[in-house]
Amino acid sequence: MIKLIAIDLDGTLLKDDKTISDRNKEILTKAKNQGAKVVLCTGRPLLAVESYLDRLELRDEGDYSITFNGGSVQKNDTGEALLSFSLSLDEVQAVAEVMTELDLPLDIITVDTCINLTTSKTKQSIYHTLNPLLTFVTKSPEELDDTIVFNKMVVGTDPEYLDEKLKNLSPEWYDKFNLMKSRDCLLEIIHKDVSKANGIDLLAKELGIKQSEVMAIGDEENDVSMIEYAGMGVVMENGNENLKKLAQFVTKSNQEDGVAHAVEKFVLVD
Repeated sequence: MIKLIAIDLDGTLLKDDKTISDRNKEILTKAKNQGAKVVLCTGRPLLAVESYLDRLELRDEGDYSITFNGGSVQKNDTGEALLSFSLSLDEVQAVAEVMTELDLPLDIITVDTCINLTTSKTKQSIYHTLNPLLTFVTKSPEELDDTIVFNKMVVGTDPEYLDEKLKNLSPEWYDKFNLMKSRDCLLEIIHKDVSKANGIDLLAKELGIKQSEVMAIGDEENDVSMIEYAGMGVVMENGNENLKKLAQFVTKSNQEDGVAHAVEKFVLVD
């Protein structure tokens, strides 16, 4: 029996216009009313998902979200964090130096602010178009200080340019950080110990829920860990082809209420 449903947002729960369909809302509300925990599991900070929590009525005591790709597990009613990872100033400045060499834009994401670092002379970051609810400021790497809580780093630029530049990124950086794409245009750089699976595992243990009682639904590379972790790993029809190979079930696309289709099939009790 599925007791916790961890759901990615972009390309999964959200349609291409970034809205939640009436059908997805209806089925997820039924799942919650039947006792399942409905948990948004996203790379975004909590501030950037609040409108979706309101839409799904997930603001009650006992409702949770997993944010920053597993870097934080938070209570939706208060914002209190059960778990929170961050990066050090030295780590951020070291990555900034590498991105300057590669001529890639770099953004630092905190709870409510995106700091665009001046690491690229030719490319503007596109992250502000992906998460417009955050406050955006521009700084040089030298202007950063250790009073800032650095939750994650992102590189947002056109896919072809990003892929070409990443060919020159030394393999050592994949050992120092957890690097993965959440979209073809967005590279996420997070703490080595952070993953969506680890966030889900902590929350499941907190709630007394077994791994076999977890469903995870996703579509992209940054969802690999939770699809592998979950007792029921579900991947969207529009999802990454390699990710589909890991799934127990491939559901309909994000444009066809694929989340509702999977939850109705495996979670709801008649």
